[in-house]
Amino acid sequence: MGPDRATLRLALVVGGLVLAVLLGFGLGRANGRPTGRTTATAATAAGDHTHAPGTGAHQHDGTGGDSSGDAATGLSVSSGGYTLVRSGGEFVAGRAGELRFQIRDAQRRPVTRFAVVHDKPMHLVVVRRDLTGFQHLHPTMAADGTWSIPLTLPQPGVWRAYTDFTAVADDGRQTPATLGVDLVAPGEYAPRPLPAPASRAAVDGFTVDYEGTPQVDAAVPLRFTVRDPAGRPVALERYLDAYGHLVALREGDLGYLHVHPGPGPAADTVTFWLTAPGPGNYRMYLDFQVAGVVRTAEFTLTVR
Repeated sequence: MGPDRATLRLALVVGGLVLAVLLGFGLGRANGRPTGRTTATAATAAGDHTHAPGTGAHQHDGTGGDSSGDAATGLSVSSGGYTLVRSGGEFVAGRAGELRFQIRDAQRRPVTRFAVVHDKPMHLVVVRRDLTGFQHLHPTMAADGTWSIPLTLPQPGVWRAYTDFTAVADDGRQTPATLGVDLVAPGEYAPRPLPAPASRAAVDGFTVDYEGTPQVDAAVPLRFTVRDPAGRPVALERYLDAYGHLVALREGDLGYLHVHPGPGPAADTVTFWLTAPGPGNYRMYLDFQVAGVVRTAEFTLTVR
């Protein structure tokens, strides 16, 4: 005797379920799309430092997980499994205030372990959205993971604060990241136009020139030369364990790029290997130290 109708219906239902599961598995493998972002993939997307912390040339680029579509960083408060959480009051233009924040991990826990990179565990860059008023600062951290620093926003407007750091996870894994948050100083905002592109800048009587043409997705050397008011080469001093610090910000979205030079002898020239995160107009800020004083030379460039 053949199977009754109830048994036949049950067999058909079970067979259909098995077929659906197999088809779903096959489609998933064909598409190659993961269903979630794991901690491991987030760490890979955040990039790896191939040098010991605080040494060697390096660049924080788009491996941190920002959704800009290119290699710009600092475009969001979250990247690479870490989130910038700001606390504290508002700012008044021209009046001293305080910036307070924490870096939290994927479990929303405050991060308290950071690698020391170029003498500091945290580099803070603040600039108005028209790319004026650049400040490179170094806040201090309390035991609970709260960073703080006195901060004055000189002019009204919307300012961008970037935290550039390398977090150390419980297992010792190091993840570099650059997170950004807006700060507001109420008042009438009169944005300044970006200066014309130039390879020479003057600051406090010093003249700074650079050679090199940044390109998208290609590492290009930029050589900066500093001369004193009499036109003589100067001896650059080590500042934060380097002979110079270079930050580039893209006009419009304020995509961030922070580059350090490799170790080398003190001279009037410092070289950076820079990969442009994308086309556009950029403002570059070079920090250099001479006779114990840190100065910043600013340049506008266009990357095509």
